[in-house]
Amino acid sequence: MRRIKRAGSRAHGQTRVHGDIREDRAGAFDEVYGLVRRIPRGRVMTYGQIAALLEHDLSPRAVGWAMHGCPGNVPWQRVVNATGGCSTERLPDAPPGLQRALLEAEGVEFRDNGTLDLATYRWEPSARPGRRPASRHRSTRR
Repeated sequence: MRRIKRAGSRAHGQTRVHGDIREDRAGAFDEVYGLVRRIPRGRVMTYGQIAALLEHDLSPRAVGWAMHGCPGNVPWQRVVNATGGCSTERLPDAPPGLQRALLEAEGVEFRDNGTLDLATYRWEPSARPGRRPASRHRSTRR
């Protein structure tokens, strides 16, 4: 397992998982799936936003790995990258344009550059017991 420090966002000595999760991978990924299942139709969250909200110290990349192998009842298309783009285009087993088509069917509109407006479509879940409260984003780069 490789851990990296996330500068400025954790107390001294705490780290984020940025690679294979050996301790409680199933539990961490289940939390990702549970949060993604709560995203309403026509709204999205970013990999980084999900990573920041979970109790497990996952990196955005680890959230991406969780989403790549998610169960069929998880609306994976509602998770986008930090620029509001579809990262699934790089996956060899994903049909080109599938994520965008699924989001468009939910009413999400894309710009000419292939990204969606995170200020319009980003979903901010309300705080729940046992979760860190959603932080206000300083920028859309999450």
